[in-house]
Amino acid sequence: MKEKVQEVIQMIRPRLQADGGDIELVGVDEDGVVKVRLQGACHGCPGAQMTLKLGVERLLKEKVPEVKSVEAV
Repeated sequence: MKEKVQEVIQMIRPRLQADGGDIELVGVDEDGVVKVRLQGACHGCPGAQMTLKLGVERLLKEKVPEVKSVEAV
């Protein structure tokens, strides 16, 4: 599952980089919780939580059904 998640993260990364941010996959646990680290302009951005839930989490759940949630660390 981690490899599938990493592939989706690679798809998302250019969109975040276009706005001066980035995303790093920290880990995936056996319960389907994906942990990511937002970097650059995304780190501390007021819209980061919305990007995480409505963008990253939605896309990951769509592409990798085993994903239950996404958390920023």
